[in-house]
Amino acid sequence: MKPTVRRAVLLTVLVGVFGWQWLQHAAGGSSVTAVAPDIMTVGALRLEPCQIGKRASGIATMSAYCSRLSVPEDWGAPAGRHIQLKVAVLRASTATADPDPIVFLDGGPGGAASEDFPGIAGAFAGLRRRHWVLLVDQRGTGGSNALKCDADSAQVSAQVSAQVSARPGDRAFVRARELVQLRRCVQQLNARAAPEHYTTSDAVRDLEAVRVALGQPRLNLLGISYGTRVAQHYARRYPQGVRTIVLDSAVPNELILGAEHARNLEITLQALSARCRAQRSCQERYGDPYPLMQRVHARLEAQPQTLELRDPYTFESQRRQIDGPQLAQLLRFYAYNAATAALIPYVLKEADEGRFAPLLGQTQLVIGEVADHLDNGMALSVICSEDADLLHENPQDADTLLGNELTTSLLHACSIWPHGVRPVDFHEPLHSVLPVLILAGENDPVTPPRYALAIARGLVHARVLMLTGQGHGLVGAGCMPRVLEDFVRSADPVRLDASCLQRLGQTPPFLDANGAGP
Repeated sequence: MKPTVRRAVLLTVLVGVFGWQWLQHAAGGSSVTAVAPDIMTVGALRLEPCQIGKRASGIATMSAYCSRLSVPEDWGAPAGRHIQLKVAVLRASTATADPDPIVFLDGGPGGAASEDFPGIAGAFAGLRRRHWVLLVDQRGTGGSNALKCDADSAQVSAQVSAQVSARPGDRAFVRARELVQLRRCVQQLNARAAPEHYTTSDAVRDLEAVRVALGQPRLNLLGISYGTRVAQHYARRYPQGVRTIVLDSAVPNELILGAEHARNLEITLQALSARCRAQRSCQERYGDPYPLMQRVHARLEAQPQTLELRDPYTFESQRRQIDGPQLAQLLRFYAYNAATAALIPYVLKEADEGRFAPLLGQTQLVIGEVADHLDNGMALSVICSEDADLLHENPQDADTLLGNELTTSLLHACSIWPHGVRPVDFHEPLHSVLPVLILAGENDPVTPPRYALAIARGLVHARVLMLTGQGHGLVGAGCMPRVLEDFVRSADPVRLDASCLQRLGQTPPFLDANGAGP
């Protein structure tokens, strides 16, 4: 879901009228004071130069100004333990910036805004012409008391081996090891975190605390995937703090996270197969990719494959194994993006003929990169508190590629992970008069277009943009950055000219390693 275009942002260290005029205007009149040549205060926040992004990720870091804001871990007990939120600000391109910042709300759940933003910075180039960007690592992620734990894999495996008769690598062994690791993680976190207070509702109160600390500017919210849940709940609770909302790959409030992943992926893979059958060259090369996928999946269920590969970042040789559930997750992440989805028939054909390297070679790039950007503890705090009691195994999913594996794993994990209680109206749809632009990818395997249409029904001033041939995460697709800039400037989704998006279309499937062919 990350665009290929990367943009480095240079922040001036010269403190003069030019810089202070920008920040004074951007903060909506908040008090701005020069503390040192490269330090500034905005409202109640003192911001210092910093680098945002994730090192050793293959994506360059960016210059920004960062600060910390102390908030109660339990908003119901403000006198209790406090945690520090990481806040980052990126300046606008002009000295006369508009007073309302763009707020990037990361997906996952588990993405840290300050770590992931450099990967999509190119999509914000137009928005940053007149707006500063505000990044807040959601509590439990990145620099905001991340719910991460150190695990001794060898020790955990030894403990599981003594308790479970299954062999290492078997599904029962893997699940038992995960549960042991979760119990250890909860014990590790006890000294510094109460995971039941790391929910969407807590994050919404955190964002409002940041807005107040900055001088109460009105916010332009831009949420991607899970971030759209945060945006909707913030808009419901603090509508006075919102100017516009962009929901990219949107999650309806009514949705139970994890409940429809198997169904949605199956629909997308079947549509991909139908497009291949309708294209002569693809049909001649692969036949029908859907039964091809089923055949490869059945083979890996019966006999997992192991081979030597080189890590795409370090080039070190390592042994990799792939089984049926791993194939399902890999194809799910392939399907996120139109470019990687085009590889699916090719890598399946290679695997069917006994060559698993093309399929497994993408594991670190397609799955590993996503896993590296998610803090699973925070994801469990969200799902276990907000969705798990409504989640159940669905017999209709049993014959799908994903099956009920994800649901079963979540239910087991939530039996261990501490969780809170969601508000009684949490899953009610958002009703609002705020201007909202909703972006939906035709081939999204996670948040399909029907979700966008469901959200729009409760909104008075909203519009859905359906992107032909696209998947999950759309802010960087085609001319979308310019469309977003125009929307935030006008705050009018109805009259917005989005005709340039019609040039987007289906990405033809790869016929071999060289691409789609002539």
